[in-house]
Amino acid sequence: MKKLVNNPSNVVEEMLDGYVKAHSNYVRRLEENDRVVVTSRKTADNKVGIVIGGGSGHEPAFLGYVGDGMADGVAIGNIFASPPPAPILEATKAVDKGAGVLYIFGNYAGDNMNFGMAAELAEMEGIKVEKVIISDDVASAPKEEKEKRRGIAGEFFVFKAAGAAADKGYPLEDVARVARKTNEQTRSMGVGLSPCSLPQTGKPSFEIGEDEMELGLGHHGEPGIKRVPLDTADNVADVLLSYIFEDIKLDQGDEVAVLVNGLGSTPLMEQYIVFRRVEEVLKERGIRIYRSYVGDYITSLEMGGLSITLTKLDDELKELIDHPVNCPRFTQK
Repeated sequence: MKKLVNNPSNVVEEMLDGYVKAHSNYVRRLEENDRVVVTSRKTADNKVGIVIGGGSGHEPAFLGYVGDGMADGVAIGNIFASPPPAPILEATKAVDKGAGVLYIFGNYAGDNMNFGMAAELAEMEGIKVEKVIISDDVASAPKEEKEKRRGIAGEFFVFKAAGAAADKGYPLEDVARVARKTNEQTRSMGVGLSPCSLPQTGKPSFEIGEDEMELGLGHHGEPGIKRVPLDTADNVADVLLSYIFEDIKLDQGDEVAVLVNGLGSTPLMEQYIVFRRVEEVLKERGIRIYRSYVGDYITSLEMGGLSITLTKLDDELKELIDHPVNCPRFTQK
């Protein structure tokens, strides 16, 4: 599987170097730890800092969401691997403006351990930290074991709501409350069509037949619920939505934010075909789409496939979802 890289061992460092050079009006790299990228814009005193992070290979996540109205800093791990505690701690110190810092990350063992350790170290340095763990993937655990679920594309909506709350001056406890509330109201379900490959190996991350797809495939290639024959876009959308509808109560008159998220190599043409069906199904159920997003928001290198995310909105979450954002890889007026 072909890659445009130099030394495969240096892909993360070279990506970060290129990213910061391309977007120096938005972000800068920390001298204290070159795996940390923080906003280069001035932020208000006593604003809650937002630190996000995770493995590389999910671009534009997580780098692309550092900017006005979203995150203040990001800690970067190796490909599909959690950042260690050290860069998380340095990001925390860099974005702390006296009101505390919120960590937002997906529910993976490495992230849980390393962000937890960083929080303890930050508290020792006098920085108050709250943690919110994202768990929107309905395929990764049954409803009665929601605490075991992975965080996937729904992380985007949690970043968005929490970043808006911090931008509006909410105290740390309320920013964390908003983030947890958004996570509770968010469900995602994906389908994998083709594998990706790590630069260090050049080999497919998993094998799947030309006429197969995998329901519930994880963002790192974790096994899904089952493999089934490749189907039409409308039927795939119906199946993914059926899992979401079984998991969260959505009634006629409810309003949702919708994200159709590409995993890396699925063309926008196909993503919009899927969104077309999502809109039809929601309309049939009397559910209004308040805001919609289609594109590659949280990817898995060049993996083929996509996911559908629904976030059930109330007045508070609508106001936060509407909040303007200006980041290198995502803007909203």
